[in-house]
Amino acid sequence: MQIIPAIDIIDGKCVRLTQGDYAQKTIYNEHPLEVALQFQDAGLHRLHLVDLDGAKAGAVKNWKVLEQLTAKTTMIIDFGGGIKKEEDLRIVFDSGAAYATIGSLAVKEEAKFVAWLQAYGASKFLLGADVKDEKITVGGWLETTDINILDFIEQYKAAGISQLFCTDVSKDGKLEGPSIALYQKIISQFPDLHFIASGGVSNLTDLVQLKEIGCKGAIVGKAIYENRISLEELSLMNQ
Repeated sequence: MQIIPAIDIIDGKCVRLTQGDYAQKTIYNEHPLEVALQFQDAGLHRLHLVDLDGAKAGAVKNWKVLEQLTAKTTMIIDFGGGIKKEEDLRIVFDSGAAYATIGSLAVKEEAKFVAWLQAYGASKFLLGADVKDEKITVGGWLETTDINILDFIEQYKAAGISQLFCTDVSKDGKLEGPSIALYQKIISQFPDLHFIASGGVSNLTDLVQLKEIGCKGAIVGKAIYENRISLEELSLMNQ
């Protein structure tokens, strides 16, 4: 299982939110490059980079951070937040992202996203699904749809998507443990999907559980910044 540390960016700084609430913001480091290099030095190869300013504005904002990290690290970076237009998508790829992370757009503008999959290749995208009670949520988790997560995955697997991360919004940023039962259900139905767990990881035991149920990756954020899991432990898990 691949460990994927997360860096969330506001005003070019490394931050974390609790349950997507911009009012519950903690700044962890003014220099995201320092953080990324620590991850790289620990033997981690992949990075989940989120432009929170972009997500709020509906247009990519912190692409300079992405550009810096791709130039000065060897990490494989997926970048999300504010990718609403093809111009944003091009900026993300031109700035060096290996994958563009798409969430709400895949729910609200299916035709546009499918066109991007066909134009750029589905292997260039990481699909993100925010979920509450097995239903997809959008708009910074404020709006719950009636779309079931399993139907959503089925739809986009048919369009070529091979990797997806799923965040249970009731768990994210609360360090209460991941949604094991939900993830087991997804993995059992889609065994060939490159499934990445996200949200709720609080300690090494959580990661061991995720590995045991067959997750291909796990995004870890707050647990790192709150020193619940050391980089040494993450390095050992990243096998």
